[in-house]
Amino acid sequence: MDGKEIAAALDQLEREKNIPKAKLIDALERGLAAAYKGKNKCPEGTDVRAGIDVSTGAIELYLFRDIADEVTDSWLEVSMDELTQGDDDAATQVFFRNVVDPGENPEIAYTIGDLKESEEIREWVKSETKFSTQLGFENLDLGRIAAQTAKQIVVSEVRDIERGMVYDEYIDRVGELVTGTIQRVSNDTVFVNLGRTEGLLAFGEQVRIEHYVVNSRLRYYIIDVKKSQKGPQVFLSRSHPGLVKRLFELEVPEIADGIVTIESIAREGGSRTKMAVASSDANVDPVGACVGNRGVRVQAVVDELFGEKIDIIAWTGNREENIMSALSPAKVEKVIEDEDTNEATAIVPDYQLSLAIGKEGQNVRLAAKLCGVKIDIKSHSQYYGDPQATSINLGGELDEEGYLNPDDFMTDDDADETEEGVADDAASDGADVQADADEGEEGVADDAASNGADADDEAAETLVAEETDSAEITEGENAAADDGEEFAADTKGEDEE
Repeated sequence: MDGKEIAAALDQLEREKNIPKAKLIDALERGLAAAYKGKNKCPEGTDVRAGIDVSTGAIELYLFRDIADEVTDSWLEVSMDELTQGDDDAATQVFFRNVVDPGENPEIAYTIGDLKESEEIREWVKSETKFSTQLGFENLDLGRIAAQTAKQIVVSEVRDIERGMVYDEYIDRVGELVTGTIQRVSNDTVFVNLGRTEGLLAFGEQVRIEHYVVNSRLRYYIIDVKKSQKGPQVFLSRSHPGLVKRLFELEVPEIADGIVTIESIAREGGSRTKMAVASSDANVDPVGACVGNRGVRVQAVVDELFGEKIDIIAWTGNREENIMSALSPAKVEKVIEDEDTNEATAIVPDYQLSLAIGKEGQNVRLAAKLCGVKIDIKSHSQYYGDPQATSINLGGELDEEGYLNPDDFMTDDDADETEEGVADDAASDGADVQADADEGEEGVADDAASNGADADDEAAETLVAEETDSAEITEGENAAADDGEEFAADTKGEDEE
């Protein structure tokens, strides 16, 4: 293969691997130098370097040796006497490589006459340079083994270049989002295909309510990138608060433009997130910008997080107001802050205590993370010393909405009063029931008597009606008999005539 063929191969490799040609040339030069040293069985430390002209594809090999007074190995050293042999007047150039401070002009040439006349030049080239001897690449038979060695070195160099490029790409993207496809799940670790490399989603960075199915695509937050023997490892997260922050930056243009800023964020992955936002423009509502028209913006983030609840609050310069807002949806009466201990006491109405604490203490825990202060929740009765609220049981059962059972807040006096009240109510209810029963019996008797009288009246009316009907029937019969006699008389008269 000549130089032009090598140049064409480099161009093709650059297109396929997306690796700059300069890096490919460096890898090829190191491979050729290693092949030459292997072919000639050079001792360890031999400095052989290859050079490739990109425009023509010409290849050159150079041997660099130290300048010494006494030579122990001709591959490693050369004497000054050997360098200065020849005609003093001849403009024969001797090339040196500046190895201490190459700068823009690493290769330096002196004539033999300069080396003989100037002690200063001789001392300088001894300490600062190496003698360069061109070995020549034309008609150089490296052999099969040497060629195979060169190939392995080039392939290894190209692989290292690819890994280095991937590392440089992702190390600059730490703290950003990346989209990947789940490739496999092994020992609670999810391996994600990111395209040029593979990402790792450790068990501690997963969300308990999410199910990671092979071939499903998700967005991930890059938390770290490390080098390893198998290449760079990209560590991902689905539970990091930065994931929510980056998702809102994608959905809310005001955040991307810098008008609305996310001041603080606290998250318990898969359950709830609290986010504090502020606006640099008085005409822009930070909470409304994040929520969007009919909640379309925040809903897009919620869908990406598989239904995780998100609380968005307005952040102000007043720390007490921030604590009050962070404890929402509970209503806070007052906040007492101790700056020396970085603690704050929030006083809430008695009926809002369980709401302020939240399910398993989640609401106050997230509020403390959001504000960066330790928060102690106290009810109005607790703080102002109500003797009836000396002991409040916070270990009771929680309902589905995260509220404590009101019975858990009952004191012994309250229980006694409640029992007495229940007994009084039961006695009262019993008396009322007995009275209702007596009234019912009397009503039944009255109704029965009334019904009997009504029945007698109805029977009398029926009897009168029947007698009346009977009388009418008798009168009808008599009338019919009279008519019959008159008809018979008329008929008899007609016969006689």
